[in-house]
Amino acid sequence: MAARAENPGVDPEAERRYLVDLTLQACEVARTAVAHAADGIASNGPSLFLAVDECEKELDALDRELDERLTHALGIGPDTERRELLCCMKFMTDLERIGDLVSTFAIGARSLGARLEPQDVKDLIRIASILERMLADVRQAFSTRDLDRAISVLRADSEIDRLRNLMFVRHVENPEGQPTRDSIQVLFMAQSLERAGDHAKNCAEEVCHFVSGHTLRHVLRANGKSNEQMFLDWLKQNRVKAR
Repeated sequence: MAARAENPGVDPEAERRYLVDLTLQACEVARTAVAHAADGIASNGPSLFLAVDECEKELDALDRELDERLTHALGIGPDTERRELLCCMKFMTDLERIGDLVSTFAIGARSLGARLEPQDVKDLIRIASILERMLADVRQAFSTRDLDRAISVLRADSEIDRLRNLMFVRHVENPEGQPTRDSIQVLFMAQSLERAGDHAKNCAEEVCHFVSGHTLRHVLRANGKSNEQMFLDWLKQNRVKAR
């Protein structure tokens, strides 16, 4: 856990930096939890799943600390800093839920153990690896105000959806007639990771909002384009106008 700032609330700038650092720390804890989960199903290692549980507990603690300090911090800073702190609050909510979902995934992996089919292990590791990269990117995007990196997170979420859908087809429709085991639990595990990806995507959308001043929901109204492409079009248009 990060050390508490001395005399919290006395220096608005110090408190803002502390809460931003707390949020970035939570991003790293969530990423670490996903990495442990992926390594756990690759090696069937119980200690790695226990490490996931510890990460989930740490995320809960970080969430509580941010919640306790945020109300006061929101009342002492200028509007630009308040918007950043609100972004921290939304980040932490999604990161705490990611911790819960990855913990649920780990419970399923512990239960199935060596019964997981090799193809399922491969697909779940691939999904977890993408999710881990998303969390690293969203942390970097928030830290450096990098819109391009935030948009890459939106794109990565589509790949998680694609892999999850392929697993559903294999287990539910099973067009090749391959024997499958424990399909319901495997699909719940895939769904947990997919939902965690949605929360990482929410964080990327918050970065876009914080940096650009506009939410994706307000910007993305065209038909026939992906969310990230529409946002890129909007950025290009407004950058040209600003010249």
